[in-house]
Amino acid sequence: MISNSSSHRVLMLWVFIYILVGFYILECQARGVGDLNSENVIEDDTVEYLKSYGEKMKSYMNLSVAPCDDFYEYACGNWKNVRPDRFQPNHKRNNLLDIVYTLINEGEKLLTSTQLAQALNVSTELQIAQQFYNTCLSAPAFPLPAADPAYVELIKSIGGFPAVEGAAWNASRFSWFNMSAHLTNFGVKGLINEDNLPQYPFTPFFELPELGFDHIVQTDNIANSTSRAYKLNEKRMKSYLQPYNLTEDKISEVIAGVFDFWRDALAVADRFEGDNEKCIEISENENLPKYHQWESYYEIAWNGKNFSNVGGTDGYCDYYYEQLEKVCSKHPEAVANYLAMLLLYRMDAKLKEEKYHKDYCYSVVQSGFSYVLNKLYMAHFKDRTRSEVASIVQELRNTQKKALEKVEWLDPETRQEAQLKESTIEPVIGSYKNEEVSTRLIQEIHSLDLENASFPQRLIQQRKLLTRLRRFNGFHSEPNDTKPLELLLGMQVNAFYYNLDNSIYVMAGILHPPVYHPDWPNSLKFGTLGYLVGHELTHGFDTVGSKYDSEGEKRNWWSKKSRGVFEERATCFVDHYDRYLIPEINQKINGKGTQDENIADSGGLQGALDAYRNHMKQLKNRSEVDNETLESEQMPGLDLSPEQIFYLGFAQLWCADYEQEHYWEELTNEHTIDKYRVLGAVSNNYDFSQVYNCPSGSPMHSQAHSCRIW
Repeated sequence: MISNSSSHRVLMLWVFIYILVGFYILECQARGVGDLNSENVIEDDTVEYLKSYGEKMKSYMNLSVAPCDDFYEYACGNWKNVRPDRFQPNHKRNNLLDIVYTLINEGEKLLTSTQLAQALNVSTELQIAQQFYNTCLSAPAFPLPAADPAYVELIKSIGGFPAVEGAAWNASRFSWFNMSAHLTNFGVKGLINEDNLPQYPFTPFFELPELGFDHIVQTDNIANSTSRAYKLNEKRMKSYLQPYNLTEDKISEVIAGVFDFWRDALAVADRFEGDNEKCIEISENENLPKYHQWESYYEIAWNGKNFSNVGGTDGYCDYYYEQLEKVCSKHPEAVANYLAMLLLYRMDAKLKEEKYHKDYCYSVVQSGFSYVLNKLYMAHFKDRTRSEVASIVQELRNTQKKALEKVEWLDPETRQEAQLKESTIEPVIGSYKNEEVSTRLIQEIHSLDLENASFPQRLIQQRKLLTRLRRFNGFHSEPNDTKPLELLLGMQVNAFYYNLDNSIYVMAGILHPPVYHPDWPNSLKFGTLGYLVGHELTHGFDTVGSKYDSEGEKRNWWSKKSRGVFEERATCFVDHYDRYLIPEINQKINGKGTQDENIADSGGLQGALDAYRNHMKQLKNRSEVDNETLESEQMPGLDLSPEQIFYLGFAQLWCADYEQEHYWEELTNEHTIDKYRVLGAVSNNYDFSQVYNCPSGSPMHSQAHSCRIW
């Protein structure tokens, strides 16, 4: 059963880097792994490209900072000043996430690929996507037309908007829980924060709600009206209330009511420190029954379908919902107003300027019509790219195999099980294929009724379609179905390890700078794509993956002695990351909550370096490889050795620009905040200190005994 974010991670069974969907056609010739023998001369256009990309990498750096003092600042300190000005939703910007902007440019070409669509038998579906896109381009999006009749009608039908309806709104007929259940049908994670397990029977599970709009609210960050959390949320609510021509006094009253509700709801969560596991313990200790309204949720959200293995006190936090009901009964109007505005927030483009309108429209089309666009995109995915990436994956697996052979603390029986698991890992490059399911998902587009519909009406339908697709396996899967639908989408910037079938996936969409380019030197390819592959392979042997065997079965294949050493080494990562303070919000990294991602970063970085070194050793042993080829491991314009470039490429994946609200948003994420992700990985990597000549005692080489498992 799913109980909290930690248990969520246990059962999610794969670890996402980022899920961003985009498009990139790999037209370039692959060079490097498996291809260096035949390329002794780099063409002029390749030289110019490498020079340009080297200049770009250098522009991200803050060369006034020594790499041994703060490698993140050294590698990324100027990134936020040179990044392109593009549409930015309400999350951080970082170099990896920014792949989406290049993909947006290319993705627009897909919408006009009528001949390819005809050849693939998706012409009608592509035409629907084109119409949706064109309607979006001509519709007002900045600011959101919050008072559009389509939104007003929808809000009234699911619970109402007392701030707007006034005396016509009847509190006695209002159910905060039912309105929250209706909102899940549009992808709104309100007071019911729903997601789905990626395994049969693909049941829904529930995490604690995160309150707020542009800034997650917590008791301490809305303690006064001058905080950034207060100001951003106040501004957002005003933008939704003003189009209804309410008086300023009324708007202030409504906003104050929402903040009062938030404070009381947060006080409930504060009793168990917002930790769902602790909340469930309270529920069990007090022998609380299943919260009585969940049947209503299944009627509204799942057409009455229930799931036998979801429910009871181990399925969700009954104590929280019992207490939340008391809070909502105290603030019915404020709750209804908040939920109504959450729906508007879901429909809002959140544009800061009109110039970002086009980017937004494509992103909406891409999310809503992802399976048909994915079909077009994968038709362009080149076998040569697949071959090179497969070679990099194999190099990383060879390194992992050697590590399992050499590690001293594994006893023979446990080592044998670990080696068996490694030997049976199934790599998938591009995407998983299931034409029958993909076709069914594409055909779901026909459920949209867009004839003579306004853009708000179309957007409402599209949001419902997205939820139906997310719940598709829950309605249609059979017991032998083990694949989550995400595996079908090659058009995502993603790589992950999946415990249930002991497989690693490198999706086609991730094969784009700053992760991969066929003309890069191997030093950079291994520092970026190689690290990400190593990261995911390490997940097969982290604190969660180590509980699954070579067949994807959850089984304890460890001896007591080896497990004890493993857990002791894993605890080192918890202690290390617990020490990082985020000064922007005066909060510390949660070392326990981010433990497995930090282990994967460490294992992935070391594995990629070892794989790179092994690969270069093999090349040097080949008589047909000349010195010019080996010298090409450097990047023009960067006065760095190949292995220094390796580490620079890794760090620059995570160059980021955070606002205060983004730190709060990511504080409970299983991934460490980007800066400390880099600092933690390199400061626990002995080879880094040697490559950059960091003296003992320097910030990046301060520990006598660094954390390492494999």
